[in-house]
Amino acid sequence: MGSCKWWTWRCLLMAVLVVVAFTLSKAHEEEDTLITRIAFGSCANQSAPQPVWNSINKFDPQLFIWLGDNIYGDIRRPFKVFGKERTIGPWKNTPRFVPASVDELKSRYRIAKTNPGYSQLRQKAKIVGTWDDHDYGLNDAGKEFSGKVTNQQLMLDFLDEPLDSLRRKQAGVYASYTFGPVGKQVKVILLDTRYHRDPLSSDGTILGSQQWSWLENELKGPPSTITVIGSSIQVISNLSAMTGPVFYMESWGRFPKERERLFKLIADSRRDGVFFISGDVHFGEITRYDCGGVGYPLYDITASGITQAVEKVVPSPLRFIVRFVAWLIPSTMRVINQNCRYKSCTYGQPNFGAIEINWDSSLVTLKLQVRDTDGFPVTSVNVSIPELQISNVNSVSSAKAGIFERHCTLESSLPWIVRRCFAILFYSTFSALFLSLMGILVVGALCFCQCLRKCKVD
Repeated sequence: MGSCKWWTWRCLLMAVLVVVAFTLSKAHEEEDTLITRIAFGSCANQSAPQPVWNSINKFDPQLFIWLGDNIYGDIRRPFKVFGKERTIGPWKNTPRFVPASVDELKSRYRIAKTNPGYSQLRQKAKIVGTWDDHDYGLNDAGKEFSGKVTNQQLMLDFLDEPLDSLRRKQAGVYASYTFGPVGKQVKVILLDTRYHRDPLSSDGTILGSQQWSWLENELKGPPSTITVIGSSIQVISNLSAMTGPVFYMESWGRFPKERERLFKLIADSRRDGVFFISGDVHFGEITRYDCGGVGYPLYDITASGITQAVEKVVPSPLRFIVRFVAWLIPSTMRVINQNCRYKSCTYGQPNFGAIEINWDSSLVTLKLQVRDTDGFPVTSVNVSIPELQISNVNSVSSAKAGIFERHCTLESSLPWIVRRCFAILFYSTFSALFLSLMGILVVGALCFCQCLRKCKVD
């Protein structure tokens, strides 16, 4: 009897060892795979059609990176200016966004995870990711959001994060991964821009002290040929400096001290091959900053979104207005080249990001793209690895006083009249329409009174 038990335990132990060895071997094999194709995306409403997965699967990425709003987990109330519950306007008394219940979040993640196109991608690609506000649990929320601890576990469940993962024990979902053989490694650093973020316009912290220390260790650690830093919000672009006070968007630019700290950390690490990918804004673009003191240009490829897009909120015949406004708003950071589908070099329809790495050429090259739902590029830039390496000549730390240089002058540094051109156009148009409407009403009233007088005379 004792001998039988001993053999049973021995067999169980051997089975466990075999499973562990297989798992470790598979993980090691994934890490050593040479990465040549990476796809990324954000802003995917689980209840909306998601045809873009067909093109992502055709691109056949080895790695897919979620950049936030992987589901829309909060509840959006309708616009109401009047009534008992007013969600907008000067008499607003009710939040427009409220958190969903845990059960509702689980249901929404289940819908997203079982999408046929996404399920197909899960079978053949490594999937990693971070979150943004809507999957964090509440629109524009930061460290004050009370549901973040529970929602962190739900988000990690969606990504199939192991139960014993350190990401499940730390405060925030930040993480890093290294893929490929030595000499051809791609490092992916994913930031959490929600869990520790101070209120908007506070110019406080985005990452929090613990995540900053972790990021410093990651950047100053073993080198890699390419380092991709994933941020749910844009790092380089600061369109709010151009669109305010009409509306504002979240970005690192609204926390200037944090962004400057990020640039300085990259510069101090002397790490080559760094660029950013981001989401959130519901359009795609590529931006570039040459004066961050890093020693080479910093690119930010924004892909947003899988379903959510600025042009979808207006009827098709009026989409040219959105494109005109995008062209009108000045951006010193946006990459403008012949590879853009539209003159603004933005793309306001559903899209995804694509990175192709050519390791076989004499100079390792990167093709950084935003693609449409059919898989065609709408904006792109080709960069060789030497272009992303620290040069012997230090880059300019800032533009010369009074001289505004493309890719070097921050939007917030532009003259007031340039930064406010959109606001001037918006309020002028609104005023003209309002005055026209009032004029029509006055003329109509006068005509009505004239008719009444004529009737009385008759």
